[in-house]
Formats: sequence, C-alpha cells, structure tokens
Amino acid sequence: MIAEFRAFLTKTNALALAVGVIIGAAVASVVSAVSSDVLMPIIGLFLPGGNWREAKVVLATTTNASGKITENAILYGHFLGTVVDFIIVALVVFLIVKALVKPAPTPPAAPMKTCPECLEMIPQAARRCRACTATVA
Repeated sequence: MIAEFRAFLTKTNALALAVGVIIGAAVASVVSAVSSDVLMPIIGLFLPGGNWREAKVVLATTTNASGKITENAILYGHFLGTVVDFIIVALVVFLIVKALVKPAPTPPAAPMKTCPECLEMIPQAARRCRACTATVA
C-alpha cells in the first residue's frame, strides 16, 4: 500500500505540485511584503496626498431610525489601490521569475552541406541528396 502511494506521488507529480503550492505561498508573502513595505511608500510620494485609497463618489446618503448614517458610494480609491497593488505584485513576480528561470539553451544545428546539383541543404553525413537523389561526395 505504501509503495503504491509512493508510486502515485512520483508518477502523477502530486508531490511536485504540493511543493510548488507551498513555495508559491511563501513567494506570495515575500512579494506582498516587497510591495507594501518597500515599493508603496516610494510610490506614495508621487501620488496625491492623504488617504487616496479611501476616495469615493457618494451617490446617496441615508439616515436610519437610530440616527446611523449610511452612504451608497463608488469606492474608486480602493479600486485604484487594488489595481496598483496588482501591477506591482505582477512586476515583482515577473522580475523574480526572469532572474531565476533561464531558458534552455537551443541545441546547435546539425552541420549541413549544399548539394552540388540542386543546391539543396542536406546533412553533412548524407551520401545522396533527398531532393534530386544525386550522389554527394
């Protein structure tokens, strides 16, 4: 039973997926910390002063029987803040992935030569041209 479970984990890449989820959660907390603790204070210097994330357009204000005031509002400051956070997080993740994940090098092309009869490119080791069937030295 244990051997069967171990085979399941290795053949279906379930273990690799679990490790990926755990590492993804750790990276998410690092990216969030970079965004909120490092980048947002700098960006805040260039944004309008005050609590811009609390900016809103009030559509209607109502008062209930107990005197509590409620507002029906469009919270565009919160929306813009969320968009800015997303862009920063996406940029930081992109930079981390670009730094850590290098593309696989392309294998060198096989050596080629030209057929003297039809000028078709053929592999260096070929003895006969595949296009015109001429014998190639």
